[in-house]
This record gives sequence, C-alpha cells and structure tokens, in this order.
Amino acid sequence: MRIDDFDYELPEELIAQVPLEQRDSCRLMVLDRSKKTVEHRHFYDILDYVNPGDCLVLNDSRVIPARMYGIKEGTGAHIELLLIKRIEGDNWECMVRPGKRLHEGDTVILAGVTDTVPSGYDGDMSSGYLVNNVSQPFKAHILGYHDKENGTRLVRFEYDGIFMERLEEIGSMPLPPYITRPAEDSDKEMYQTVYSRIDGSVAAPTAGLHFTDDLLKAAAEKGVRIAYVTLHVGIGTFRPVKVDVIEEHKMHFEECSIDETNADIINRTIEEGGRIISVGTTSTRTLESMAVRAEKTAAPYDKGYRIQAGKTSTGIFIYPGYGFRIVDALITNFHLPKSTLLMLVSALYDRNEILKAYRIAVDERYRFFSYGDAMLIC
Repeated sequence: MRIDDFDYELPEELIAQVPLEQRDSCRLMVLDRSKKTVEHRHFYDILDYVNPGDCLVLNDSRVIPARMYGIKEGTGAHIELLLIKRIEGDNWECMVRPGKRLHEGDTVILAGVTDTVPSGYDGDMSSGYLVNNVSQPFKAHILGYHDKENGTRLVRFEYDGIFMERLEEIGSMPLPPYITRPAEDSDKEMYQTVYSRIDGSVAAPTAGLHFTDDLLKAAAEKGVRIAYVTLHVGIGTFRPVKVDVIEEHKMHFEECSIDETNADIINRTIEEGGRIISVGTTSTRTLESMAVRAEKTAAPYDKGYRIQAGKTSTGIFIYPGYGFRIVDALITNFHLPKSTLLMLVSALYDRNEILKAYRIAVDERYRFFSYGDAMLIC
C-alpha cells in the first residue's frame, strides 16, 4: 500500500488548539462495523456502547513536562530541549533546537518560562522568551549525538535535588507541533489523563483524555471491567512516514508493560465472552504486542490468544491486512493524514470506510487531533 492511500483534506481551523473545559463533553463519532453506520453523539454517551462484562483497557502512562528552555553558556543563544528517553542515570536522549548551535562539549543553562507571552511572540523558540528564575543550578551538558539520523543528542543533566521535582519546576508540557500556541499551566492538568500514574511519556495517550473520574465510576457500576497497561509514548508518534510504500516503514520502539493483575482481568474477559475495548492506539499496540497463543480456547468467540504479563519494547506496525489478536473495539481520536495511527484504525475497520468517516467529520466540523473529538469503532 502507498502512503497516499491514507491522505485526506483537513482545514487547518479544525485542528483543536485548546481542550474543552469539560473532558467528556467532546463529540463522539460511532462507527458500527457490522451495520456500516455512523452516529454522532457526545463522549459522555460512551457507556451506551459498552456492555457489562466488557473490558476497557487504559494506558496509565503519565506525561512528564519534557520541554525545557535555556541559554547556551558562553553565547547566550536561546535553546530548546525536549526529553525523549532516559538512557542511564542522568543521561537522556533529547531533541534540541536549533541543533546547529549545539555541539559536543557545549552546556545549556536551563531557565523557566515567563508566566505571560510577550506581544508579538510567534512560537519560534529560537527567538523565544526566557527568564532565568531558578535559584538552584540546572544545566544540560551535550555529550554528542545519540541518533545522528534523527538529530537527537545524548545529554547529561547537572542539578541539585530530585530530577523529576526540578523538571516540574522548570519544564513545560510537550504539546505536539500542530498545537501552535505555547504550553500553559492548565496544560499540566488537561494534557494528562485522570488515571495517569507512571511518569514516562512525552506525548499524551490522547484517547484517554476524554474520560472523567465520574465516567469511570459509572462504567464500573455498570459491570464494565477496567484494566490498565503502560506504554510510554515517545516523540516518534509525531514523526512522519518518509517512504512511499508503507510496508517499508520502520516503527519507533516504545517501552510497554502489563502486570499480572491486569493481564488476568483482560484474559478473564476474553474467556467469558466480553469485548476488549482498547482506549487509544497505545493501548492497542501494547495489547497486540503482548498477545500469546492460548493453551485452550473458549469457542466460538475466542480468537485463541491471551495476554502474557511482563515488560517489552514494541515496534509493532499495524496497518490494513493485520489480524487483531486481542482488540475487539477501539476508542480513539482523529489522526493526522498519512500517519501510522490512521493506518492502525484503518486496519481495525476498512480504509475506505475510515476515510469516508473522516470526510464526514470534516463536513460536520469535528475537532481534530490531541485536544479534539473522539471516535468509537465497534
């Protein structure tokens, strides 16, 4: 298949720049695969489509305030750093901007961000706004390239105190590039699921942003099982597919895990005939990566796979033609054109039906991407 098979026209004004005040008040498009119907609801109606005995699977990874700003020691050049992954100790893989100004041996003095954006600020951090308002030292030493092809650097941080506490002090939420405004204090709450608990992501598992504590409580009261997996979302989720033939694309790897308790919840649901409803593409990739052949099945509804608890690093690439082992239904957001996420949802349904639904969403003025509206494929 070719990358152009997953393209669609999206007016820029439909890209959501801010979250809705009430998480579950966003719109919900419901695609019924058996009936080939499209319904327009709101997310607070989601439990109308979830039955007692079904299992919602949520990714409990928590987004860290991974974007930091500073000045290059000796020149005063404005620098932006984005944490990608801890390598060892205080060494991290980071994206840096502008990369041409940073070389092995350079040091960046990190700084906080002003509370207000100066007039005329255009979002370009190379001429951005900085204030060195941190009393304790916090520096980033550039050790060299980590991944030269992608331009990432290996950075050693020098600081006083506890790293994550200092990061909370000076870091900001790593909003995706299609959100053109700078991150605000409110994003530290809104760009985070209500059930997040394990630090590690540099992008939110956005399908889960629509859930509220009350909605999850109502699901449990209805008899819906809730299970948690962990996949720390990496920056690769925003990297474009650079090949024309999608089968040639190589996925980025991400760390994921499922513990024994949650694996048992998922497996019991399968054995008792309930549906596994994955909340987001990250939960989906985790479930499908950790599926193993079952020793025995409970025909006729059983696909013959179970979840094996543990940890792994997954680079699974799901596109049309893939046979799902665990996932029966998917709650997701609307994804970028030509993206691997759009390919994943097209694998669960039909590519033409998905693209038709996206055209409807554009006509109906749905809000797209991370802070946008939701879709249920059931």
